Amino acid sequence: MFGKKSQQWPDMTSPEKFKRGQAVYDRIVAGECEDVTAELDAAYGRTSKNEND
Repeated sequence: MFGKKSQQWPDMTSPEKFKRGQAVYDRIVAGECEDVTAELDAAYGRTSKNEND
């Protein structure tokens, strides 16, 4: 709207994606996750892009 692209959110409710997200969360809590954004993007099948694109 108004010249900006709408943001598409991934489906995080499927059982396999929930398990992937839970695994990343467990790594975050345990202090084992170095790049939270990259791991969550990988878990939910997103690609990191510049938000201005």
